[in-house]
Amino acid sequence: MDTVLLSRIQFASTTIFHYFFVPVSIGLALIIAIMETMYVRKGNEEYKRMAQFWGKLFLINFAVGVVTGILQEFQFGMNWSDYSRFVGDVFGAPLAIEALLAFFLESTFIGIWIFGWDKVSKRIHLLSIWLVAFGTMLSAFWILLANSFMQHPVGFQISNGRAEMNDIFALITNGQLLVEFPHTVLAAYATGAFLVTGISAYKLLKKQDVAFFRKSFEIAAIVGVISSFGVAVAGHAQAQYLVETQPMKMAASEALWGESGDPAPWAVFANIDVKNQTNSNEVQVPYLLSFLSYSKFSGDVKGMLELQKEYEVAYGPGDYIPPVKTTFWSFRIMVAAGTLMMLFGVYAIYLMWRKKMDRPNTWFMRFMFWGLLLPPIANTAGWIMTEIGRQPWTVFGLMTTEDSVSPNITSGQVLFSVISFTAIYAILGAVLVGLFVKVIKKGPYAMDNEHGESHDPYNKEG
Repeated sequence: MDTVLLSRIQFASTTIFHYFFVPVSIGLALIIAIMETMYVRKGNEEYKRMAQFWGKLFLINFAVGVVTGILQEFQFGMNWSDYSRFVGDVFGAPLAIEALLAFFLESTFIGIWIFGWDKVSKRIHLLSIWLVAFGTMLSAFWILLANSFMQHPVGFQISNGRAEMNDIFALITNGQLLVEFPHTVLAAYATGAFLVTGISAYKLLKKQDVAFFRKSFEIAAIVGVISSFGVAVAGHAQAQYLVETQPMKMAASEALWGESGDPAPWAVFANIDVKNQTNSNEVQVPYLLSFLSYSKFSGDVKGMLELQKEYEVAYGPGDYIPPVKTTFWSFRIMVAAGTLMMLFGVYAIYLMWRKKMDRPNTWFMRFMFWGLLLPPIANTAGWIMTEIGRQPWTVFGLMTTEDSVSPNITSGQVLFSVISFTAIYAILGAVLVGLFVKVIKKGPYAMDNEHGESHDPYNKEG
């Protein structure tokens, strides 16, 4: 394997692994802030206990996420130095702001939240967790600003063969950022919510600390269903923006070789023949691609072969069609996982409305337990579609992936780092799972048991 491919594999593997933790931190921070708000408003100690219990999982996840994220920026210098030289003046600024502003904001107020339970007032302590939640969202904003520049470069000029920022306001108001940010953050809220509902469902199946986990389940289910539907709405806006700015990605996500026709159908399934640039055995939903692209049931979408000709005129000779099968199926995996999340969330709200959470269906609770995997699946598939669908570009229309790799590294060096990083990340993953299991097994009343206090006074079944 050549250096470019190995570097891409390394960046993909470390990014996917790191992104398991980022949405969990963003989502859990919001849910913990909601729980502590209810504690301050109602004075019910059970809400405080909820914030503390789920806060332990948040802190474990946050710590591992920080470690896994450090390598991300190192790779720009190690494997992608030509890219860094070309866009460093633009790309580096939001990353620096994220580290110096957002991350320090999170870290400072996490410290206050951990050690300030009995040292600051309730309202100050509550403010600290809301600032942590805001800080996680602010971190996402600056990271996505950098990514949005790669998807749709704005606010720069080419000087001495390098891209230099000349309009920070254009970067902040980048249309790609305005559709990508809400989609990503709402997905993170859904990730945190389904983690809480999944763990709570497991405890409810075991009939352990029933009242505690039933209430946790209900709070998270509300967050989960709202954010899941919000993801769908934001994703629709993002798809429409793709039609304008990255039509090739949109066409690849539909395996659309020629014109779609008017109205354009959406392919649920297709047997894709990349070599002959045709599809067979297609299962389609009429009108849906037109609606996805234009919010109306009419309008055609350009195919990849036509766009290839246009790109050759605009950018010169080359193959501008991304890996079609990967783009096509990652998009459908994301949509399928997101749809299941909405259905699970709606049914959970139905159970709450009908006051049936005291004895929820066993099959549904099993679904909800395994449903905690749906957001990571959707997140991963969504980012694969976003990044693979942009190929062969690192910065769309400006720099290809092949031109971005460091010139003086060897395939052997990159292969060694791929193996090393994968081993380290596997160990970190095992440590995180082990710590999660340990905290969950102990439950929210572990400290009470150690001091001989009553165990879950609200739980008549436990």
